[in-house]
Amino acid sequence: MTTQPIHSDPQPIPRTQNAVAAALPAAQRMEFYREMGEATPETIGEVLTNWWLLVQVAGDPQTARTAAAVKAGTAPGRSASTVMRELRELRERGR
Repeated sequence: MTTQPIHSDPQPIPRTQNAVAAALPAAQRMEFYREMGEATPETIGEVLTNWWLLVQVAGDPQTARTAAAVKAGTAPGRSASTVMRELRELRERGR
């Protein structure tokens, strides 16, 4: 018996300014270019990486479904605020 993938892996996007810009919608592309233009030599790598991660995640259908479920409040699991509250309560009881 073989397993079937849940979804196909999206084609990876090179971590270059031109590749990231090409993967963005026009409105976001202008914001990307603005941030790249304002970046210093110390921060330009971080700016590029942040946008590259955005386009990598946006291109994954499963990630898009998960993000939509989280926004709609229908995602499985518990919210981070619930987990943090429970941890705080456990710590307080352990004192």
